[in-house]
Amino acid sequence: MTLRAIAEWLEDRTGLGRVIGKLLRHPVPPGTGWLYVFGSATLMAFLLQLVTGAALATLYVPAAGDAYESLKYISEQAMLGRFLRGMHYFGASAMMILIAMHAVRVFLTGSYKFPREMNWVSGVLLLALTVSMAFTGQVLRWDQDGVWSVVVGAEQAARAPLVGRWLARFLLSGDNIGGETLSHIFAYHVFIIPGLIIGGIALHLYLVLRNGVSAPPRVDAPVEIPAERAKYEALLATRGVPFFPDAMWRDVVFGTGVLFLVAACALIFGPRTLGLPPDPSLLAKDPHPDWYLLWYFALLAVLPPRLEDILIWLLPLAAGVFLIALPLRFPGGQRHPARRPWAWGLVLTGLVGVAVLLRTGIRSPWTPEVDAKPLPAAIVASHDSMVMSGAVLFRARGCEACHRVSGFGGHYGPDLTYVGDRLGDLDLAQRIENGGHNMPAFGRYLDATELQQLVAFLKSRTRAHGAMTDAH
Repeated sequence: MTLRAIAEWLEDRTGLGRVIGKLLRHPVPPGTGWLYVFGSATLMAFLLQLVTGAALATLYVPAAGDAYESLKYISEQAMLGRFLRGMHYFGASAMMILIAMHAVRVFLTGSYKFPREMNWVSGVLLLALTVSMAFTGQVLRWDQDGVWSVVVGAEQAARAPLVGRWLARFLLSGDNIGGETLSHIFAYHVFIIPGLIIGGIALHLYLVLRNGVSAPPRVDAPVEIPAERAKYEALLATRGVPFFPDAMWRDVVFGTGVLFLVAACALIFGPRTLGLPPDPSLLAKDPHPDWYLLWYFALLAVLPPRLEDILIWLLPLAAGVFLIALPLRFPGGQRHPARRPWAWGLVLTGLVGVAVLLRTGIRSPWTPEVDAKPLPAAIVASHDSMVMSGAVLFRARGCEACHRVSGFGGHYGPDLTYVGDRLGDLDLAQRIENGGHNMPAFGRYLDATELQQLVAFLKSRTRAHGAMTDAH
């Protein structure tokens, strides 16, 4: 039996060829050029994530004690492991960029207006699912950044009114982070969220086929309800072109270029380097999320403390309500960007804001400096064994990552160079044990002797001691 005969048999039994051919030949408006390629490129990036993610899942161990080591094995020993991880990492970046560009194009050209309101709403839901995929993927690295990002995420969720505590327990799969947290995050990332995205894409494509691809906007052609459908059908009947090959070739060229760029980045740069293994005792650790989430992390970090509790849940809620309500509130009117300067203003303001926040997030002056240099002996300057032991603990427990002493350490917490002049022994002990604003309680992680050693070291940090050090 020849291939032609097999193809004819399959077509006779399934009819798929006629269906696919009809879909490929569906007409699109003239002038749908390169600005229309971002949606199909996003789909291609998602398919790349499915393929590379499935390959990585065959070696990844979703258990708290083994996940980190399995990723090290994939990165350092498994055949093509480093390349696959790089493809998955840069593929996620590509998907985030492409879906954002697609959304901006649709927004600026008013393509969300009648009769495509539900196209936009389904796209907004896909955007939210894509961000969820990015967040859960970061957690699966199960290094310090991954573990503490889910802890911070749970803390943020807990501040939502009424349902906050439930959301936090749902994210952590209990009251504390543990093995169940990783198992559930793995299920969300590998099964549940991709399944929802596949369903969302199917709905989105159905709506695109039903309502048609939006024509390039014209200044003299505002959206008129309900005459818009008749105008669109008349345009397709007189000037429409088949999607294949007239428009599809651009999608194929651009999508292929994206795949080659992702592969090149994977080969040259490799995946994001794993951080330190997770250590719950390093309570001062703050996550440094991937760049596409870093701007939001930076926004929350620079907010005044009195506003953080409110805006931490109000901002995402307001953004979601705005995006979903936009086409429902403004289904008609002008589509051309020249007649909608407010749309340009919103986009440019958002881009500048994200760029500034990204720059701030990269510098991250509020985060603990995990690579802070240890205090030199000349700064400790003591022969007291309790003070010396306290100085060692000050670094070992991560205190130095947040607090500065005589020019050494982080900027996240108060400068402790002269803390001995401000606080007594009891005050210091209580602050260490009970914590404070943005400072965790270390009481259960220190025994009585270690607490005394830390207090002795901090109590020795006085102006008199500093003057004596300078004199030497």
